[in-house]
Amino acid sequence: MADVVAGVVADLWLGHRRGPAVVEDGVVVPADVAAPVGSDTVIPGIVDRHVHLGLVDPSAFAGGLVVEVHDLGWVPSQAVEWRSDPPAGVTVRIAGPFHTAPGGYPSGRAWAPEESVRAVRDADDARAAVAEAVSIRPRSSLARATRPTTGVDFLKIALQDRMALLDDETLGALVAAAHDAGLPAVVHAEGAGQAARAIDAGADVLAHTPWTEVLDEDALARGLDVTWISTLAIQTGRGRRNALENIWRFRGLGGRVVYGTDLGNGPALPGVNEEEILALGEAGLAGDDLLAAVTGVSGGDALPLGRALAAPLPLPGTAAQLVAWLRAARRLDPTGGQ
Repeated sequence: MADVVAGVVADLWLGHRRGPAVVEDGVVVPADVAAPVGSDTVIPGIVDRHVHLGLVDPSAFAGGLVVEVHDLGWVPSQAVEWRSDPPAGVTVRIAGPFHTAPGGYPSGRAWAPEESVRAVRDADDARAAVAEAVSIRPRSSLARATRPTTGVDFLKIALQDRMALLDDETLGALVAAAHDAGLPAVVHAEGAGQAARAIDAGADVLAHTPWTEVLDEDALARGLDVTWISTLAIQTGRGRRNALENIWRFRGLGGRVVYGTDLGNGPALPGVNEEEILALGEAGLAGDDLLAAVTGVSGGDALPLGRALAAPLPLPGTAAQLVAWLRAARRLDPTGGQ
């Protein structure tokens, strides 16, 4: 611990191994110093790209190893409050409500408040729904707000078979309106053909690795610009096997997969989900690819101290090593404390 407090880091990872580093003016930067120095290695904090804060205690994230969470569907006025006044040391980004067909997923689910679902009737209503999303406000006035107090960071769209589905025109209008507003379109796609529909509509992100079917090569190739959020740990049986096969093939073509847990779905608690990390390893991620998926960082020359994690272990290369590294890790204090 003293090594980092004294301003010296044995090894820094920022997209790739950067070697020795020092702490200067609240950031960790590579240093031209002779090795070995210190004993700590440092990586960026964990980013969980799929959570539902309304189904857990958000305060449990405060000061932990997860430095950023993306809430992918809840009552919009509550979501804006989480972003504006987040748990200590955590950045919260939000999608606001689920945009779905009238009667579509997750309408009627016990866990989904009515206000968390925005039914979209047609293309005109799609444009109106996006206009609403960019202007949502918190329920209360937050004088100490540290984040934007209006609008969403991305648009969540839900496609799930066996429930009402958006037609192609309305789906396309939602994605186009999101893009016009500068918002990525994040799609929950469940059921035969739904991932391909999301891809063809121009989705930016799939909220889950496709699991209800094995995608054909053509669909994978058409969607190489779409980022997949992993959420592998919530899957079992055939769904888990399908998801792992899809990731192997998608990544083999150059596709990008990032860490996300669907926190709130199942018994997992806020914080690092070790099973999700191990599943990413099972899907073939290791080394720089694994760390980039889990931290959301693929490069850079400096790491803000408040988003840095340190452990007295070598930088991890495999999923099992990353789990062990994180068990030994601590969050660095931007004020200079331990």
